[in-house]
Amino acid sequence: MPLSIFVDGSGGLDSGFGFFVKETGESFYKKEPGITNNQAEYMAIVAALKKYLNSQDEIVIYSDSKNTVSQLNHEFAINNSQLRVLAMEAWELVAKCKNLRIIWIPREKNMAGKMLGS
Repeated sequence: MPLSIFVDGSGGLDSGFGFFVKETGESFYKKEPGITNNQAEYMAIVAALKKYLNSQDEIVIYSDSKNTVSQLNHEFAINNSQLRVLAMEAWELVAKCKNLRIIWIPREKNMAGKMLGS
């Protein structure tokens, strides 16, 4: 059975990022002042990838950021240098995961968004 990891992040005054694992109920959240929404989304994915890097399970990461998912899946270009650095970090981790998918979902279906209150 795959691990369903829902990620979310928010920028602005109360910025931070985190993830929620549906099957285990595990959650993670970190406040990160001064980041943008897009940076927060990337940081959430990177945090989840780092946590489950050595997992033998199939992993499905769900994000409601169409931009981030499309960039990581090589469908959209990354024109921002700060996002490119985060994407490179994510791709390095993705390359080490045997059975991983990153999928876009609508915001209302994002369990992490509900859990993190964003």
